[in-house]
Amino acid sequence: MKVRKKLLWALIALVALGSLAWALMPAPVPVSATVVESGHFAETVEEEGRTRLQDSFTVSAPIGGYLLRVRLEAGDPVERGQVVFRMEPHPAPALDARSRELAREGLSAARARLETARATLETEQAEARFAESEYQRYRQLHDNELVSATEMERARSVRDRRRGAVRAAEHAVEVARFEVESARAVVDIASGQRVEDDQPQLEVRSPSDGLVLERHRCCEGTINAGEPVLDVGNLDDLQVQVDLLSMDAVRVRPGMQVLITGWGGDETLQGTVRRVKPAGFTKVSALGVDEQRVPVIVDFDDVQQAAEWFGVGFRVEAEFVLWEDDDVLQVPTSALFRSNGRWSVFVVADGRAQEREVRTGRRSGMVTQILEGLAPGEIVIIHPGDRVEDGVRVSPELRG
Repeated sequence: MKVRKKLLWALIALVALGSLAWALMPAPVPVSATVVESGHFAETVEEEGRTRLQDSFTVSAPIGGYLLRVRLEAGDPVERGQVVFRMEPHPAPALDARSRELAREGLSAARARLETARATLETEQAEARFAESEYQRYRQLHDNELVSATEMERARSVRDRRRGAVRAAEHAVEVARFEVESARAVVDIASGQRVEDDQPQLEVRSPSDGLVLERHRCCEGTINAGEPVLDVGNLDDLQVQVDLLSMDAVRVRPGMQVLITGWGGDETLQGTVRRVKPAGFTKVSALGVDEQRVPVIVDFDDVQQAAEWFGVGFRVEAEFVLWEDDDVLQVPTSALFRSNGRWSVFVVADGRAQEREVRTGRRSGMVTQILEGLAPGEIVIIHPGDRVEDGVRVSPELRG
């Protein structure tokens, strides 16, 4: 009987000690985990881009003049050779009171010079008629051998000089008449008004089919030579320009596939790299860091579809597919950490975290290719904290 009591008390003591030991043992560390899988993997580079046209045209004023109102608006279709705006010569500048009075006096002086020129013409015409009569008389006398040949030549010379004087006087009358017309124009157009009658117009035509992209000038007024009026382009030439970091641009080649997202719709558009420009430029990032960037031009695979949604200067997100495969072992990048200068992960085995060295391959965003060290179906810890160590008990929560 005493032996049984001793055994019972011993059993109770063992249970109590076991319970105490269990209570004092550390609880498993809760961790997030995921299953190692093999599937499609694509190494990509993502960057923001802007839509642009391969060829756009800025229609400018070819000469200085007066621009008439531009009727076309942004978005209006145009055809090659269509008149897009018209120009007229500059209107005459307005004159002040003193200038107008001087203009009237100039007109009066021009009219007086015209009358003087007409009087001179009448005098020269009379002298010419007299010289012609003298010449005819001397010719008859010369035919009758009553005057010498020298006198005959002298009469002919006087006649010819008088004829020349008449022509000069006629031209002087024409010049004086033009001066009167010029002086009259200064007096008549002295208020800055445009002359409506017989005003010559210069028609400027579109160099291409397409749409009006932007209207720089709409209202009529004075315009200088080379000043832009309209931008014209064809949305069938729509492209995307993406400024990549130079370290990423060196991995991009013409013909690579590009996924275009982030444009406001749910559909992913397809594109193809057309050209990587050979010259880069320096751009200051939002953090104030100088970045060397290279423009990359991307063509839409279905430009007609893109033209229905996009215009010029629309923001998109471009994802360049540098490499892809359908059977790649991969884990979330957040599961990797550096240990002794090598990449490692924590694998969950028998309820404990087991540190394991791995060899990584390509990386794309939040996913990394695993070349050695893991097998499909194993469970790895993602975002391991400072409580996770090799051999520690863990309570994994699987995430997709």
